[in-house]
Amino acid sequence: MIGCISRRHFVSAGLGFSLIHLLPRHASAGPAEFRTLTAKSGSASLLGKDGPRTEIWGYDGTVPGPILRARRGDEIRIRLLNQLTQPTSIHWHGIRIENSMDGAAGLTQKPAEPGKTFDYRFTLPDAGTYWYHPHMLSSEQVDRGLHGLLIVDEAEPVEVDQDIALVLDDWRLEKDGRIHESFGNFHDAAHQGRYGNYLTVNGQATPEIPVRKNERIRLRLLNAANARIMPVRITEHEATVMALDGQPTLPFPAENSRVVLSPGSRCDLFIDAKLKSGTSAPIMIDMGREEVEIARLIYVAEPKRVAPLPPARPLPSNALPERMDLVNAFRLEVLMEGGAMSMKMRDLMTQSRPQGTHGHAPRFIAWTLNGKASEGHDPDPLFSVKRGQTVVLSFPNETRFPHNIHIHGHHFRHLDDRDDSWKPYWLDTVLILPGKTERIAFIADNPGKWMIHCHMLEHQAAGMAAWFKVG
Repeated sequence: MIGCISRRHFVSAGLGFSLIHLLPRHASAGPAEFRTLTAKSGSASLLGKDGPRTEIWGYDGTVPGPILRARRGDEIRIRLLNQLTQPTSIHWHGIRIENSMDGAAGLTQKPAEPGKTFDYRFTLPDAGTYWYHPHMLSSEQVDRGLHGLLIVDEAEPVEVDQDIALVLDDWRLEKDGRIHESFGNFHDAAHQGRYGNYLTVNGQATPEIPVRKNERIRLRLLNAANARIMPVRITEHEATVMALDGQPTLPFPAENSRVVLSPGSRCDLFIDAKLKSGTSAPIMIDMGREEVEIARLIYVAEPKRVAPLPPARPLPSNALPERMDLVNAFRLEVLMEGGAMSMKMRDLMTQSRPQGTHGHAPRFIAWTLNGKASEGHDPDPLFSVKRGQTVVLSFPNETRFPHNIHIHGHHFRHLDDRDDSWKPYWLDTVLILPGKTERIAFIADNPGKWMIHCHMLEHQAAGMAAWFKVG
């Protein structure tokens, strides 16, 4: 049934050993080469090895796409080849990138039409866990499988025994494994977005992760779903948060070994394996009424060492600003309105169009930022500031649904709800629950036109998007 998880399919589909992406220390193209990423159709065993295969769209035809890996300070060169039936682009989510390379089709570049290419070339300023995905018709293209991880290594190796990436996703599938062709429907647009009925990790159902006692494991978690908020719990282990949205934080224990991942957000955890050989521990997602298993740590072989490693040191800093001029900051309230069960919906529905961009999914208008519905590339910006200006944004959520605001080209501090003190981490995406207000602050030090939008992708498509200018 659409919109709810089938526990029987979800748990039973993952029997047997599944290989997780084990990340190499370093892999990149030669200094003058472009690495081609082809957006095209493919297939994946989303329902398990014994189930029917699902036709997906993926980079190089796989889901998730290839892990791209480089070191901080490296230049990356990627040539997008579009073999889809729709125009597309690549947004490098979380990278403080040159504006022309940001991939926001219609704002920073023209999309790559079917059969065409677009070259991305930029330097990686920050180590951490980032990802790439389309920023053109993204509510459909991301949900069909177009996304992958971009891992930027620290200058010196981090003391871990395994570096494991877990890309979490949900899928709206028919019983025969086909993706449900309900893209662009009004219910999703006006409610919480497109929820799936099957979960995967790295495109697999309930994979098993081999570990050894006294290993230190770096888990890089990404929520690649369109709309589902994923509270993830590592059972029988203590999990230490080392980085959020790619940026290092002072290490702190995850309460009950649980972290909440909103769509597009990432979290790096360190886990010290402590069980004995032959045992296992599930990784769970809280679905509201129950937890379901999404993966499992399987203890194999003999212990890695006789005793665990000492407490982990913080990851090296990416040298983001330590101070902001909050006294002279530019301040703006960005009011979020609309959606189902709101007084504003009747007016917004008159702005809806039967056809979306390029004649694909219907274009429903359901949400506004400061009273305006946008696809994110209107003639006028939400605001303009000079380069180097401190910006403080307040987001009152006067809707009945959560929203997940993502800002391009910058990382921000999450401000306390009482004053201008900030929480001890950087983010590029912030979750705002119904009836709540969240505030953020950042230095607008990256010139260009930058998108700001809800990363519940159906909300973005239905009006909750804008852009700001840094001059």
